[in-house]
Amino acid sequence: MASKIFSNRNFINTMFKPGLILQSLILILFSLISIQGLAQNAPIKLIVLDPGHGHATYMQGRMYAGLDPEVHVYAPAGPDVETYLKSVNGMNSRSSNPTKWKMVVYTGADYLEKMLAEKKGNAVIISGNNSKKGEYMRRSIEAGMHVLADKPLAVTPKDFEMLKKSFKLAEKKKVLIFDPMDLRYDISNILQKELAEIPELFGTLKKGSVDDPSLIQENLHHFLKFSGTEPARRPAWFFDVEQQGHGITDVSTHLVDMSQWAGFPGVILNYKKDIKILSSREWPTDLTPSEFKRVTRVDYPDYLKKYVKDSILSVLANGEINYTIKGVHAKVTVNWRYREPAGSSDTHYALMRGTKADLELRQGAEEKYRATLYIKAASGVPAAEFSSVIESVKARMQQKYPGFDLIQKGNGWIVKPGTFKNTNSAEVAIGYILNNTMPAWEVPNMIAKYYTTTGGLGY
Repeated sequence: MASKIFSNRNFINTMFKPGLILQSLILILFSLISIQGLAQNAPIKLIVLDPGHGHATYMQGRMYAGLDPEVHVYAPAGPDVETYLKSVNGMNSRSSNPTKWKMVVYTGADYLEKMLAEKKGNAVIISGNNSKKGEYMRRSIEAGMHVLADKPLAVTPKDFEMLKKSFKLAEKKKVLIFDPMDLRYDISNILQKELAEIPELFGTLKKGSVDDPSLIQENLHHFLKFSGTEPARRPAWFFDVEQQGHGITDVSTHLVDMSQWAGFPGVILNYKKDIKILSSREWPTDLTPSEFKRVTRVDYPDYLKKYVKDSILSVLANGEINYTIKGVHAKVTVNWRYREPAGSSDTHYALMRGTKADLELRQGAEEKYRATLYIKAASGVPAAEFSSVIESVKARMQQKYPGFDLIQKGNGWIVKPGTFKNTNSAEVAIGYILNNTMPAWEVPNMIAKYYTTTGGLGY
């Protein structure tokens, strides 16, 4: 539209005629808005920087509208980038719904400077060695690129201070920082959050205590995982707390996020006023040389030998933080073991205590390791009254989730999810960038989240 306006030979004469000045200005304004709109909806061109974790592929599980299929990769040569490329190649060559990523790869010692000089994309995926993440983020933001970084964005109090500066810089550069929190898109977690928002069912969050928190999040992970018949490879630096971070600042990121997201939906948290850390602790998981080599394909590197005693590697992967959010007691606990027993898997546990009901998510052997949500009336709530509420809630939820059901078992109910539409963090990230729809609570709550995890370190 703008080119037509300025190519009109009568434009200069007509725009200064009485009554036409305002009309001309409006036409120019509409043209600029149109151009800006096109720019905001331009495809996202991905750059993958120094991939070292399986989450580096989180935007590439399938082809998405809004994502350019050409992806530029910048990394030092070595097994980390090779593992990433092998994973993408596997998705491109799979028989069912293969992806069509066109990978353009640069490996060299100057990979970071090369990426910044060429600037082949507008969104950088950072998922690797956490000791480098702060610099990677800052340099990418300075170059005017969005940052899609796997958790954790900070693993020490010093990192947290750098992260706050990065958020300020991102605001100035009009780009976003986003850490994908996939637990938000699991239907069991979604339903726990939604049911907690029904006052007649849940009431309100209890304040709780250190010994009886009202928000509990726990998970269990395993170092040895299998991709088909072969164990998935983890880099050796994953076991170094100076590079990967302590367990209390790594996987606990997801758990702290869940407590904030489900317990205080849509609430903007001020970490200085709303978060108070009460205590924390951490403990190691021990690995033998053969266990370590099976997971990493290598022997202990020199930088890990300070954690080795009598040939056993102690990894500070486990941790617990007790804290309050707006006066509500919360606890997060992370556990790591060497490998999962046959037939089991990583597990997630979540409890929300309300004045009228408890919402408990379990994923143990009784649930066949499938996330299952339970409802139990709080002490003192009349059984007949609560049963009536259950029937009302069931009817309401069935309108949104066809097939949803609440099945009584003992003195509680099991939640059957019904039909729901899947989404994931990739789709959310695309929407945040293309449509400028990041909620106002995301950034302050990310800051609150990393204040909690890094503040719990060595508390």
